[in-house]
Parts: sequence; structure tokens; C-alpha cells
Amino acid sequence: MPLETETPDAGKTQRAYARVAGALFLGVILFAFAGGSMLSQVAGSGTFAETAARIAASERLYRVALSAVLIASLSSTLLAFALYATLRPVNRLLALLAMIFSLEDSFLGLIVRMCGFARLHFFVSAQTPGAAPLDAQAMSDLMHTIAATTESIGGICFGIGLTLFFYLFLKSRHIPRPLSALGLCASVVWTVLYFANLIFPEQRALFLDICFPPMALADVATGLYLLLFAVKHEVPGS
Repeated sequence: MPLETETPDAGKTQRAYARVAGALFLGVILFAFAGGSMLSQVAGSGTFAETAARIAASERLYRVALSAVLIASLSSTLLAFALYATLRPVNRLLALLAMIFSLEDSFLGLIVRMCGFARLHFFVSAQTPGAAPLDAQAMSDLMHTIAATTESIGGICFGIGLTLFFYLFLKSRHIPRPLSALGLCASVVWTVLYFANLIFPEQRALFLDICFPPMALADVATGLYLLLFAVKHEVPGS
């Protein structure tokens, strides 16, 4: 499908959305990484009782970290729309489909964040005198299982959405083709491994070690390019 006819005003709007998408790419990664790092640092490792004691002692910091990853999930909704607005002139239906998959990931991400706040309640309540630690641990484990499964399903939706977006970038040449190809390959690998994670959950750490580096590189590089240069306007075959 050829690129849609573009007026000067439409071109300016498209470039503006492209810069917004670039900023959001970087912002989502920053908040997700910062929040995830703080969560891991506060929780640490060990038994449920040890983890609960550390989290209860730093409850406010833990809430800040949970709020940071919540901001990342909310911002990913805006990112999906900005990418749709940027790539809509290339192929409206494919861009819309990509946005739908990305929004599904954002919605599922909010469920994961909800489970995180629920687990915080169980960690803190376990430190209350007279509380039943085993009941709190069982509920915390249940929330963790729900969150992990939901995150895997959301990861599949995220991967499919980015696969379509990067395909449209590759087709339109709005960003350098090697960068589009990197994003396309990274998104496919990400989708396959997150689907595999549902079948082989014990290999989750290995799958994440494989799919995260190329995806992070593609997203950061794309974000920087869009933020600095917006989009080029070459018609394929020109």
C-alpha cells in the first residue's frame, strides 16, 4: 500500500508525533528500569519473612518504585498512540492493529502493577503483631503468579505491536533501514521467547537474558533517532 498523500501541515504533525514517540520510548525505558532496579534493591533475596521485613522497613521507597513502573505502563499507552499517529500515513490499518496490540500490553501491565501493590500489602501486613505469616505468604505467592503470567501475555502483545510498528518503519524508511531491521528482529525474538515463557516458565531468566538486550538497544536507538531527527519522508523505490 503506498504512502498516503501528505500536506505540509500533516507532515509537521507527523514529525511532532514522531518526536513525542521518541521521548516516550526513552521515558518508558527510564521509568521501568529505575523502578525495577529500586524494587529489586529493596526486596533483595531470601525467605518471605526476610523480604517482608526489608520491604516493610522501606515501604515508602518501595511505593515510589512501584509508582515509577506504573508511570511506565501509563506512558506506554501514549507511546502506542504516538507511534500510530507517526505511521498512520504508511498503512492506516496495520498501524491501528499495532496500536491495539500495544494497548493490550498497557492494560495487562496495569494489572501487573495492581498485583505489585497487593503484594506490598501482604508483605507489610505480615509484620503486624498477631498476623498469620503463612496466609500472607500464600496470598503474596498467588499475586506473584498472576503477575508473572499476565506479564508474559502482555509481553506477547507488546512484541506483536512493535513487530508491526517496526515493519512499517522499514517499509516507509522513516528511520534508517538497519535500525528498522534491528527493531523488527528484536521484536520477533521477544514475542517468541515470551510465548515460550508460558510453556517453559522455569527458563524465564534465560529467555529474558536473550530478548532484553536487543530490544533495549533497538528501543533506545529508535527513541533517540525520533527525538533528534523525527522522520524522513522517502517514498519506497525513489
